[in-house]
Amino acid sequence: MNMQGKCPVMHGAITESGTSVTDWWPNSLNLDILHQHDSKTNPMGKDFDYPEALKTLDIEALKQDMRALMTDSQDWWPADWGHYGGLMIRMSWHAAGSYRIADGRGGGGTGNQRFAPLNSWPDNVSLDKARRLLWPLKKKYGNAVSWADLIVLAGTIAYETMGLKTFGFGFGREDIWHPEKDVYWGSEKEWLGKDRYASSDETSLENPLAAVQMGLIYVNPEGVDGKPDPLKTAEAVRETFARMAMNDEETVALTAGGHTVGKAHGNGDASKLGPDPEAADVEAQGFGWANPGGKGMGRDTVTSGIEGAWTSDPTKFDMGYFDMLLDHEWEIRSSPAGARQWMPVEIAEADMPADVEDPSIRTMPMMTDADMAMKVDPAYRAIMDKFRADPAYFADTFARAWFKLTHRDMGPKARYFGPDVPAEDLIWQDPVPAGSTSYDVDAVKAKIAASGLSVADMISTAWDSARTYRGSDMRGGTDGARIRLAPQKDWVGNEPERLARVLAVLEPIAAATGASVADTIVIAGNLGVEMAAKAAGYAIAVPFTPGRGDATDATTDADSFAPLEPLADGYRNWLKQDYAVKPEELLLDRTQLMGLTAAEMTVLVGGMRAIATNHGGTKHGVFTDREGALTTDFFVNLTDMAYSWKPAGQGAYEVVERKTGAVKWTATRVDLVFGSNSVLRAYAEVYAQDDNAGKFVNDFVAAWTKVMDAGRFQIG
Repeated sequence: MNMQGKCPVMHGAITESGTSVTDWWPNSLNLDILHQHDSKTNPMGKDFDYPEALKTLDIEALKQDMRALMTDSQDWWPADWGHYGGLMIRMSWHAAGSYRIADGRGGGGTGNQRFAPLNSWPDNVSLDKARRLLWPLKKKYGNAVSWADLIVLAGTIAYETMGLKTFGFGFGREDIWHPEKDVYWGSEKEWLGKDRYASSDETSLENPLAAVQMGLIYVNPEGVDGKPDPLKTAEAVRETFARMAMNDEETVALTAGGHTVGKAHGNGDASKLGPDPEAADVEAQGFGWANPGGKGMGRDTVTSGIEGAWTSDPTKFDMGYFDMLLDHEWEIRSSPAGARQWMPVEIAEADMPADVEDPSIRTMPMMTDADMAMKVDPAYRAIMDKFRADPAYFADTFARAWFKLTHRDMGPKARYFGPDVPAEDLIWQDPVPAGSTSYDVDAVKAKIAASGLSVADMISTAWDSARTYRGSDMRGGTDGARIRLAPQKDWVGNEPERLARVLAVLEPIAAATGASVADTIVIAGNLGVEMAAKAAGYAIAVPFTPGRGDATDATTDADSFAPLEPLADGYRNWLKQDYAVKPEELLLDRTQLMGLTAAEMTVLVGGMRAIATNHGGTKHGVFTDREGALTTDFFVNLTDMAYSWKPAGQGAYEVVERKTGAVKWTATRVDLVFGSNSVLRAYAEVYAQDDNAGKFVNDFVAAWTKVMDAGRFQIG
């Protein structure tokens, strides 16, 4: 055989030409979402503790170096007007601005902007240069500061050097080391496609997305579908910012404060830009979008395609945006790159911004369609007028909104570190007071045991309280006992009648013993697990750490908690309604948000089926004659070839005895996937073995405790 020219390396799924399992079998359940961020990808090793490393950081020295960086213009990428502030703000903004409240994913909390797709996002053109400008600081301060913190800090320091009194800053964002596979950025197959709308109605944006097109952070700056129409753009702006947990006042403040400094770049033909960083060849060394025309930098830079600054003095945080937008009439023109933008009908030369390279040259300012929305939308315009009349109020509102934008995905304030963490508790931080640790846990447990609550009641209530936790933005969980407050107490998935009955028992016990309701709910769930284990023949104590506090209605932003409502819970075998997405895929999404592995998911589902904790008391998947005991019966009977399985309609299946043809049990897709998926079946078989009943109980307790403690950042 002539092997000349043949590649001597066997290509696999990780190579450009490889094919993955899901490419061959697209209908197979892809468990990759649960397998990401494996320890083998992390070069820091299992013993590295970022919060501890932060304690060694000379924060003031870092801030001083960051301030110096802002005006230390480099020949290879010179700063506009000699100040990198606008570029750094855009980098921080686009890192934090990818956050969306619907699933808590995105945001600047992981340093994900370093990786695809965000490092090559069309809206992120030239941010590869901003990150490279930060490299000397990362090199100098090393492990004591993460890329995630550095990227977000850069924007905050930039604003300070431009005159803004910022609201504060918290370190504590820990880096990831490969692209996140769990973030759904949209179904489009091409950049700037728009398949995320069910109709031409701009308010029909697909959930959980918060940008109007693939590759954008928010809205198209040229207008909806690239067609200028400020009133229509206002609708898109309002929707996208609401999906980032921002109200109208915060939206106007962020727009005005963001466009008070810096400029847009479109002084050239965007179609001639080279490949993005992820597509560029090795000699590019991580840089992308090379511009063959002119210098490709300074006044020749092309990013968005829109060209010009918003204000007369783009390196100062002032009221110039309001003066420029509101005091001029505007008309549609084209940028040198061919983008549609708004430019003043008339303007005095003294009001024009200077050229980024030559201060003696004056250039035309511009506005995007989103800027014009601030002027023509009645609600936005009223806020603009309010801000203009009170510059101090505007500066404070923007500083707070910027802080929220850059910290919204960090979770509770207990995760913040540093001297600039604001003392004020903000409602969007979901504040929870510290709970007591001095009460008698055994006394609480004894009262619950004598209360008459069933094992299923105790476990289901604790689970429903805990399952709200999502590791994407560290919200939810047992701390705060918000399951007893609006809106959670009324969620269908929480079985409001059953929940009210159980809380009516647990709340008096908490009051009588000095425990918080949050701790009492968890103690009850733990007691239920211990009772179920005992019924299976195992005496085991479920670990418990006290100290959860109880939130109040006043410290709970009910509207912002609405997106945490579960629409499905495979652990309790429940769907709110039928969805286009398969139930087992919804189970994976919930599992990933809760920070569980596929093995932990498997043991929890099997145990909760045996204990019979299904929503509404349904018997689907309860493959046992010892209901209520923490046995391996779910796995034993699922893998037993004495049974066959057949569809029974409406998403249900029958488990049939092969010998008699009698229906023994019923099941859902979520139950049967643990036997049909090859990976999940491998886990199920472990627990179906005769010698692993004890391992199963221990593994269940460990996974249960992990769920109960999720979000307890003040522990230890």
